[in-house]
Amino acid sequence: MTLRLVSATLITMSLAVAQQAPPDKSNLGLAGDRFAPLTWDTMTPAQRAMTEHLLSGPRRGLGGPFNVLLRSPQMGDLAQEFGASMRFLTSFSPKLRELAIITTARYWTSQYEWRAHRQAAVQAGLAEPIIQAIAAGKRPTQLDADETAVYNFVSELLTTKQVSDATFAAAKKTLGEPGVVDLIGLMGWYQMVSMLLNVDRYPLANGVVPELKPPAIREIGVSLGNNLAARVHLSV
Repeated sequence: MTLRLVSATLITMSLAVAQQAPPDKSNLGLAGDRFAPLTWDTMTPAQRAMTEHLLSGPRRGLGGPFNVLLRSPQMGDLAQEFGASMRFLTSFSPKLRELAIITTARYWTSQYEWRAHRQAAVQAGLAEPIIQAIAAGKRPTQLDADETAVYNFVSELLTTKQVSDATFAAAKKTLGEPGVVDLIGLMGWYQMVSMLLNVDRYPLANGVVPELKPPAIREIGVSLGNNLAARVHLSV
C-alpha cells in the first residue's frame, strides 16, 4: 500500500469519526506513572495539535502510549500516524494482525498492550487456547497454517533477530511480499509501544490483575574487547 493511499485512507477514516460527537477535552483520559498525565490546559500548541489528530483519527482516544509520546509531539505525531496505518490498514486479516501484536506484547511483557490486544484477538477470531499458550510463554499447538506462518516469523525474529529461509518463504506465501513488510512494520510499532509503556510503568485499570508473568531470567557476562566489562540479565 503506497504512502499516498495510506494517507488518503486515514483521512477518510478521520472524516468519518469526526462526524461523531466531539470528545470532551476537559477529560482526555490520559494516564501515566513516571510521565504524569497531561491536561489540555497544560499542553503546548504542538501537543494540542497532536491531541486533536488522535481524537479525530480512527483511535478516537489517547489511551496507551500517547501520554508519553506527547512529550515529543513532533516525533509522536508522526509515530501515531504510522501506528494507525499498521493497526488499521495492514494488508492481512485482523486475526493475524492481533496474533502478531500479542506475540510481541508477550515478548516484552507489556501488560497494558497485552490486555488491550488480548481482547481484540478474541474479537478477531483467534482461539482462546492459542492466546493462553502465548500468555504462558509457550508455543501454541492449535495453529492453522496461516497462523503458523505468522507466529513463526514473529517469534523467530524477536528471539533470534533474524528469520530462516523456510520461515521467510512461509510468510511470503501466506502474506505476499507487501504483507511481510507490513508484518515487520507492525512488530516495530508495537515494540516501540511496549518500550514506551514499560518505561512509563503504565498502569492497568483499577482492579485488573496482570495476566503475564515475568519471563525466566538468566545472568550472562558481556565481553567488551578483551575485558569482561559488564553483567546483564536477558530473558529466556
